Amino acid sequence: MPLLAIRVRLTSLDPMEKLRQAWDSFWEHPLTNGLLPHFLTVVGFLLAFFAIARLMSQRKQPGNTFAWLLAIAFIPYVGVPLYLLLGGRKLRKLAESKSRLQPVSPEHVVDEPDSAAFAARVFTGNGACPPVGGNSVRFLTSGEESFAAIEQGILQAKESIHIMTFILGRDEVGKRLVALLAQRAREGIKVRLLLDAFGCFWTSGRFCDPIRQAGGEVVKFMPVLPFQTRGSANLRNHRKLGIIDHRWAAIGGRNLAKEYMGPTPLKRRWRDLGAVLEGPAVRQAETVFYADWAYASGQSLARLQKELPDEWPKPAGHSQLQVVASGPDMSGDPLYEGILSLVQQAERSVWVVTPYFIPDEVLQRSLMVQARAGIDVRIVVPAKSNHRLTDLARRYHLRELQSAGVKVLLYQGGMNHAKMMIIDGETALLGSANMDLRSLFVNFEIGLVTYSKDEAQAVRAWVEDVFTSCKPMSERRKRPGIFTAIGEEIARLLAPLL
Repeated sequence: MPLLAIRVRLTSLDPMEKLRQAWDSFWEHPLTNGLLPHFLTVVGFLLAFFAIARLMSQRKQPGNTFAWLLAIAFIPYVGVPLYLLLGGRKLRKLAESKSRLQPVSPEHVVDEPDSAAFAARVFTGNGACPPVGGNSVRFLTSGEESFAAIEQGILQAKESIHIMTFILGRDEVGKRLVALLAQRAREGIKVRLLLDAFGCFWTSGRFCDPIRQAGGEVVKFMPVLPFQTRGSANLRNHRKLGIIDHRWAAIGGRNLAKEYMGPTPLKRRWRDLGAVLEGPAVRQAETVFYADWAYASGQSLARLQKELPDEWPKPAGHSQLQVVASGPDMSGDPLYEGILSLVQQAERSVWVVTPYFIPDEVLQRSLMVQARAGIDVRIVVPAKSNHRLTDLARRYHLRELQSAGVKVLLYQGGMNHAKMMIIDGETALLGSANMDLRSLFVNFEIGLVTYSKDEAQAVRAWVEDVFTSCKPMSERRKRPGIFTAIGEEIARLLAPLL
């Protein structure tokens, strides 16, 4: 009879009350109270131990390692899951497959570039494509010029359109480009659009359906949810690249959104730099696209590469260029080590323009040593970028550089998003990579190195024009206030994870 009474009472309770009572009973049980907390502590300790062991076995920048160690040791229930999700830096299998993909055409390869031959060997030795001659380069110095070049390339394509970007804007520029790509797909052109899943979170779905419905292909790179692999939420494809008919390529720092480019001038448009190239270097750039597309889409890379013409693009000029892909898909760090070699081998000048400046210790010291040796070292950053945290994190580095004799220049014309450096007025590097830890060690990035004097002179003229909109950073020795100092230290601590 008592059992029946209990059953009647329980069945009379609403579902939420039943759930609450069951939950209370679970936690009041002696086994739960006694063993479960101990069990969870042991599991947390083992996970932290595993994560630290794995962290120490990886080739990470020291600041990055230290930041993760603090997170894992002091807040393991947060640090360990985050590390398992975000801590990856290299995709070993992808790197091994890509190491065999760098295209080489002996008739176009340049044995000794006109300048920076040592740096060229460093880039190549770390997995970048070798320098090739016979190219033409036209620099895109405004957002209007860049949009016109992309639009014209899409409209004039006769066979294929391959585009990858970190950001596709949900604005008039993004809508215009989606409409153009859909139009060309309907006309029988092979259209492929590769979008980073994080940067294009709001535009990689229905926004691009017109392209899919017209027969084009749109693929997301490293979906944020669900995770493809450990670290996939952290490893972003920051490359910006467009290739038309296997013969024409656009490369640089601009995303496909109105703040970067557009058909008409925009008062608050960001300043940036890009380039259009023709010649053998286009084949090297397209190989990077095919490898990224194969990885993101699951399509066969061997089958995709059969689309390439048997003959390389014909020579279109006299420029010596080197396409440098860097990131988790490379066994080494070509951009980082190549930049180090360029800085350390400079004899007269090192000019750097970057929106975000968070270097590692080796790069920082290399710039300081060159400045103390009398080399003209200049760093141009926006007076105020679009990321407050990175602005805080850069302050210590900039003050230290300035004290060593580096000219730190603050760009006053709004947001300068360009990423480039020019060495001795003869060798220039531009592309998608910022001068920060994420671009140099984590992101998928692409750069273009020019070894010819004509291109170097054009880049030098562009940088000198940027100088006219800059003011030197104040040399006041006043120490920052207590709260500002704390903010800077926190930002520096978090910098390797940004």
